[in-house]
Amino acid sequence: MPITALLERNAREFGEEVALVELNPRLPEEKHMTWKEYPLIQSNAREPFRSELTWGDFDKKANRLANLLLSRGIRKGDKVAILLMNCLEWLPIYFGVLKAGAIAVPLNYRYAADEIRYCLQLADADVLIFGPEFIGRVESICDSLPRVRYSFYVGDDCPTFAESYDRLVGYCADRAPEVPLTEEDDAAIYFSSGTTGFPKAILHQHRSLSHSCKVEQAHHGQTRDDVFLCIPPLYHTGAKMHWFGSLLAGSRAVLLTGIKPEWILQAVSEEQCTIVWLLVPWAQDILDTIDRGDIDIDNYALDCWRLMHIGAQPVPPSLIKRWQERFPRHQYDTNYGLSESIGPGAVHLGVENIHKVGAIGKAGLGWETRIVDENGRDVARGDVGELILRGPGVMTCYYKDEKATAETLRDGWLYTGDMAECDADGFIYLVDRKKDVIITGGENLYPVQIENVLRKIEAVKDAAVIGLPDKRLGEIAAAIIEVKDGYTLTEEEVAEYCLSMPRYKRPRKIIFADIPRNPTGKIEKPRLRERYCGDRLVAQQNELK
Repeated sequence: MPITALLERNAREFGEEVALVELNPRLPEEKHMTWKEYPLIQSNAREPFRSELTWGDFDKKANRLANLLLSRGIRKGDKVAILLMNCLEWLPIYFGVLKAGAIAVPLNYRYAADEIRYCLQLADADVLIFGPEFIGRVESICDSLPRVRYSFYVGDDCPTFAESYDRLVGYCADRAPEVPLTEEDDAAIYFSSGTTGFPKAILHQHRSLSHSCKVEQAHHGQTRDDVFLCIPPLYHTGAKMHWFGSLLAGSRAVLLTGIKPEWILQAVSEEQCTIVWLLVPWAQDILDTIDRGDIDIDNYALDCWRLMHIGAQPVPPSLIKRWQERFPRHQYDTNYGLSESIGPGAVHLGVENIHKVGAIGKAGLGWETRIVDENGRDVARGDVGELILRGPGVMTCYYKDEKATAETLRDGWLYTGDMAECDADGFIYLVDRKKDVIITGGENLYPVQIENVLRKIEAVKDAAVIGLPDKRLGEIAAAIIEVKDGYTLTEEEVAEYCLSMPRYKRPRKIIFADIPRNPTGKIEKPRLRERYCGDRLVAQQNELK
């Protein structure tokens, strides 16, 4: 069935119950108030600190947008881009696009103007819906987007080059439009994270979205009593597909628009959140803040919190060990997936397998996995190969890119580009991205393995390993290390710690610097290579000429 049917069911059965809560913790801070003081004046505030939406109103908002799009001639298969920060309007707009039979095209809110234009053109977007944070970027490119027929602005003080979304939908009917939908219809175009170059447009059907709902609930057991705290950006498959478990269960979710440790803990405490999905840096920040004594967890009501899960990147076992020491009653799970496999859940650890921390787990509900060599043959148990996936959540294609589609989809299998190995119990461990493997003197180095060792050093907040060009060895491993606040660390101390590794795996160069991560928590290694390899690579290429 199309995923829109779940929203309509929730509106019928739980219409008066709260579906979504938005918390904007920056507002009290900007007004120099505590969270408890701020609600006293929020009725007079232009942007309330806390706002909420019932399932019934959620569905009506989606219907109004769908009817607006249809009134403007948008038809089945047309593309509607969404460029918004996380907010209460985000998900109703997404579902409104789907109810019109159109294809939703979420955009990364960190995109610069030229990247926005690139993605709009690649996706053949007919409509752009954007928020106040993007006025300047959109205005600078609006004259170079001839295909975009309509630009709708969500917020106050609508710019002259757009139309007011809030005003227009107020005139539209809140009943569901009569647009027949099936699970075979195209539903959404997501963009790859761009960690290996310009993003690709990933096309999914309703079937993929509906399957992700089942996967999430099967893995994490959401019931109507659960409350999901959603912090990552909704434009990405990760956050949204975890929320899909709440959609299937008909349970409440809280959108927190900030990532400070105290905000996360306070949101859990005040909203009685039971499930929280964190990225590795956020979990580390929470633990570091507690260890420094900056916050006291006894000041928060956290007994409601039952599950902490992490995905989108390899998870250092040392982090989970620290987490269990602070929160021994928490269940823990990790998920693996790609936007090409409609986000998390293709592989998952399972809360019952915490003894396997470090693994990403086994195939998720409805999924199959294999680890293969360069010729597509299964490797021996324990050997490293490329992880490939098959299941109902695999993308239809890379939109308008037949070559990339043919390289990634082969005989029904999705080639992930991730190198992995499988242990004797059938649990899969990520080794690294295929493109990130460092070949030094003929030996393959997998940066994630080295990074996991470096992160065990008490003073290390984050670590990234990249290859630097080397005239003799081809490449050498360079470790970029971000040191925790209040700690010191020297190259000699790192080198001494690395003596536990085989000589060929030890980093040949140590660099102390901040490590850039994208909004989904992945290390932006292309930026690091550009920063530290650029001049060396040019010099090496000149020497070879």
